[in-house]
Formats: sequence, C-alpha cells, structure tokens
Amino acid sequence: MSDNTNTGVLTGALATDRKDAWWLGPLLTAIGLGGFGVYSTIRAFANANYEWGPYLSPFYSPLITIPSLNGLVGFKVSPAFLILWAPAGFRATCYYYRKAYYRAFFQHPTACAVNEIHGKAYGGETSFPFILQNIHRYFMYVAVLFIGILWYDAISAFFFPAADGTKHFGIGVGSLIMVVNVLLLGSYTFGCHSLRHLVGGKMDCFSCTSFGKAQHKTWLGVTWFNNRHMLFAWCSLFSVGFTDFYVWLCATGRINDYRFF
Repeated sequence: MSDNTNTGVLTGALATDRKDAWWLGPLLTAIGLGGFGVYSTIRAFANANYEWGPYLSPFYSPLITIPSLNGLVGFKVSPAFLILWAPAGFRATCYYYRKAYYRAFFQHPTACAVNEIHGKAYGGETSFPFILQNIHRYFMYVAVLFIGILWYDAISAFFFPAADGTKHFGIGVGSLIMVVNVLLLGSYTFGCHSLRHLVGGKMDCFSCTSFGKAQHKTWLGVTWFNNRHMLFAWCSLFSVGFTDFYVWLCATGRINDYRFF
C-alpha cells in the first residue's frame, strides 16, 4: 500500500483506508462457494448412492437416465449432469451470487472502498461472457419448475417401500430434511429479483390495473423473501448439499435413518 501525498488518495492493489476486516467476507464466500462447487462436482461424477428408500438426492432430481446416451459418448453418463445445468445456471446468474463471486474470485472489486488488484476499468456486463448474465430471468422460470419437482420428492419421502412391494406412510429424519430443503430452496427461488420484477416490480400504479390488489399482495410476498435473498441463498446452498450428503450416508450404510413411525 502506498500513499500519494499530492492527492491524498491511496494507490496500489487492495489499498484502502478501511480499518475493519473487509477481507473476511470475500474470503468466507470463496471458501463457501468453492467448497460447494468441489463437493457437488464430485457427487455428480460419482453417479452412485443417490437413492435410499424413498429418498432421492436433489442433485439427481428429476432422475433421468438415457442408456443410449452412454453408448453415444462412450462412457456412463451421470444423470446429475442432465439436470444440474438448470439450478447451477440459476445461481450463477443470480444478482446476489454475481456480487458474491465477482468479489471473492475475480476481486472486481474485492470490497467497497478497496482498490482493484488490476487496472482494468469496469465495463459492466456488456461483453462476453458476462453478457450471458442477462438470461437469469429464463433460468428463473426453470428453477420454479424444479421447486415443484422437489416438492414431489419431499412428499414421496414419507412413503417407505415395504417387503411386499407396497408403500406405507412414515416419517424419518430424511423425510424432514427433504422438506426443510425444499422450503429453503423455495424461499430462495421465490425471492428472486427477476420474479419480483415480473409480479409487480415494473408497475408504477397497482391501483390502475384490474387485478392490482392481488398483484400488490403477491409483490409484497415476493419482496419479503427478496429482502432476505442473501440469507436464503446461503441457507439453501447448505441445505441442498446436506440433503445429498444425508442420502449418501444412508445409501452407503454409514448411518441408519431414524424412523419416528
């Protein structure tokens, strides 16, 4: 860090007058996102131990298998790679996550009032590949569909297979984990900035439209989740990874799923 005495402006990479631990947030973000990226990639390539009883890992839902595709590419294709592009694309283009990983990985900028580590001027998201961030709204449509699929999985997690091939209702620890997971994922998804704009954020006058009252209530509901978007972004990221981990633990016999009844 150096001090330009002529202007009183600090110069140099990461130069700042801030006295707080401004580096801690980007560091924890890099550890969190990086760790999840490594774990999810390993689990996707594993192509095993993603089902146990009525439990299905969210990394593999909906479970799609295309045997002919294996012969086409010459190796066994993990079903996870057929669907993970959708939630991954939704999070990668998310307004909150963009700020998070721009700071954590690109250092652009590392934090407010902290100098860049490179001299490139900020150009926004106007050129490749960052211009692709504009398709976030389309990933949002797919993400909403996935919430419905995961709710189906969560409900199915309460119906355990019996020896005679029938299914009976029960509640296991995994059943509750899957419900909490989809609740957190839904809270994150339905707090999306693009969804908030779609349901009413673009309106100048709610009372001027035919369904303005209902639209305003919907907008207020989405706004409640949107105000907590960062919280639900991290909670849902942890929950989806933990849900997959729990299914893996059960499927590999490392733990026994506790059944309440």
